[in-house]
Amino acid sequence: MMTAVKPVTLAEDTISQGELEQTAAWMLAGNRLTKAELTTTFEEEFAAWMGCKHAVFVNSGSSANLLMIYAAQEAGRLRNTKVIAPAVSWVTTVSPLIQLGFEVRLCDCDPINLGLDLDHLEQLCRDEAPSMLILVHVLGHANHMREIRAICERYDVLLLEDSCEALGSTFEDRKLGCHGAAGSFSFYYGHHISTIEGGMVVTDDSELHQVMLSLRSHGWSRDLDPARRDSLQQEHGIDDFRNFYTFYHAGFNLRSTDLQAFIGRLQITKLDEICAVRQRNFDSYAAQLPEFFCQKSDAGLLSSFAYGTLVENRMEVYAHLKAQQIECRPLICGNIARHPFWTRRYGEQVLPNADLIHEFGIYLPNHHNLRTADVERVTSAFNSVARPKGMRDRAA
Repeated sequence: MMTAVKPVTLAEDTISQGELEQTAAWMLAGNRLTKAELTTTFEEEFAAWMGCKHAVFVNSGSSANLLMIYAAQEAGRLRNTKVIAPAVSWVTTVSPLIQLGFEVRLCDCDPINLGLDLDHLEQLCRDEAPSMLILVHVLGHANHMREIRAICERYDVLLLEDSCEALGSTFEDRKLGCHGAAGSFSFYYGHHISTIEGGMVVTDDSELHQVMLSLRSHGWSRDLDPARRDSLQQEHGIDDFRNFYTFYHAGFNLRSTDLQAFIGRLQITKLDEICAVRQRNFDSYAAQLPEFFCQKSDAGLLSSFAYGTLVENRMEVYAHLKAQQIECRPLICGNIARHPFWTRRYGEQVLPNADLIHEFGIYLPNHHNLRTADVERVTSAFNSVARPKGMRDRAA
């Protein structure tokens, strides 16, 4: 009797059986499931692991992007509505900017780390005079952070980091997400850790932190520091009773729950190991795919989200891997400027490096349950059919 081959998936048991059993016991004990004290504890523990001052737990990584973008606007940090976003990113990196009325310009990607292209970024800052930049650490790789920070300082641009694919990656001994005014993370099932759905914003900026706490919950003040809450009540002449339902910002409901915070606290305890295994798997992929494009960066620790590369025959590779029960995906969005939601609004835009990623990019699985033998199986199947594409090449 033949033994069934186990599929190699993009994510596997992000929440373990043991964690599910602990969560079930906690639920059955009669604990409150909606947002309460456990959310605050999770935020404090996550901020400590990140090495930053504050963290705000929300219902998704997409909401984390929305929250930090809107908080920058509501806190009065922006001198205009012009903003730069990465062409190689994700829809909910860019869509909150459009929804909030920003004038968005896309920056091409760097040909090596797939973050922001420095020459194009400098040109955009010089020509457009934006007030804000949001970047993405693609598949866990650090952007050219030293140079980008210098550009932001030179042109007075507020820096935000979409670090949803980079949980645990470091640059200059500090975790990604802590190098700008705020950084976002995703705890969706397919990411480094999971709270089923969920996300987090981190910041060292106490003013932004307070604004985000209000915006997360309708715009009211009940989650704020007492001194901040009292100040708002006095400024607007609000008594304690009316303050229950007084809204100081046009907020959202982006809250997560104590149920998800419970799961998140269990996940933090294994984060260091998760990051180390993802680095090991990336190194194994790179060693076994020497003929193919390999994304590189100045990350200290690379908490790799997935292994990205380029192939001439992407559909053929996809079909072959699928037949071998190996999952793969396009290299995130490719070029945002090639997606219908963008072209309907702005028309087509040529961004040479991002266009190459759009046409030829693919990523292979990486997660902390992936063994060295699994990586070897993936690369063997991949090498048997894939044809390399160089990043410096141009599409015919």
